[in-house]
Amino acid sequence: MNKVRKAVIPAAGLGTRVLPASKAMPKEMLPIVDKPAIQYIVEEAVNSGIEDILIITSRGKGIIEDHFDRMPELEARLLAAGKQDAYDEIVRLAHMANISYIRQVEIRGLGHAILCAKAFVGDEPFAVLYGDDVIISDQPVCRQLCEVYETYGKGVVGIQEVSEELVQKYCSMKLKPLEKERLYAISDMIEKPKPEEIFSHFAILGRCVLPPKIFQVLENTPAGAANEIQLTDAMRTLAQTEGILGVDFDGHRYDMGNKLGVMQAIIEAGLRHPEIGTAFREYLKDFAAML
Repeated sequence: MNKVRKAVIPAAGLGTRVLPASKAMPKEMLPIVDKPAIQYIVEEAVNSGIEDILIITSRGKGIIEDHFDRMPELEARLLAAGKQDAYDEIVRLAHMANISYIRQVEIRGLGHAILCAKAFVGDEPFAVLYGDDVIISDQPVCRQLCEVYETYGKGVVGIQEVSEELVQKYCSMKLKPLEKERLYAISDMIEKPKPEEIFSHFAILGRCVLPPKIFQVLENTPAGAANEIQLTDAMRTLAQTEGILGVDFDGHRYDMGNKLGVMQAIIEAGLRHPEIGTAFREYLKDFAAML
């Protein structure tokens, strides 16, 4: 079975749910302690064995490219100041993977964004890591999905159970459990279902691995919810014709397009941070006592 070597990170959205912070700065660059959100996502892909990454951007998001580029002036200052560790970290960013970029000129939905990656992907399976979703886990969630794809050769989506309120904002899976723990066969799905359309409370949360056939399906998928080309609609076609697998992944997902999700990510990452974690925990204990 083909090894998954490529990943696509859609990062072209406007980030309207976190305005005004996202007016001049892409939501993907919102910091989680000392790293922007998209760096967590790129590192997850790299730690999953991904070699080539395409980040899909839009106007005003050149700062994302700058973040993963070399910066000789800063590097020289760090070396001159004897800050070798900081220098090594900054240089590492530019060499983690082969990262390329393409603009989604018109924001016409996630399915349209993935279509922009057709030439990059070619005839290979590829991972999709949504630019809104940072997932912290012991084993990278992208790796969890790649292993299933490389074993079974079918499209794979990362799923978890969510509340009825959230499933209506995301999507709903029609599924049945397989013998392997936390693995499901998915036969249908629906984007943003009405209450009477809900199959289950399992929803796709930010990760999938897809066969190249998805591009042919997307090219024949009409506009759906919000008059946009929905990736869920194309995956539904695959689910109905050849089946898709779902992995109830091990990991905690943070919605970086949501103000509460941003704050949760910052607090929980801060508690785990090797430099500030202990002091931050004591601060939170003292602060909580005043609530």
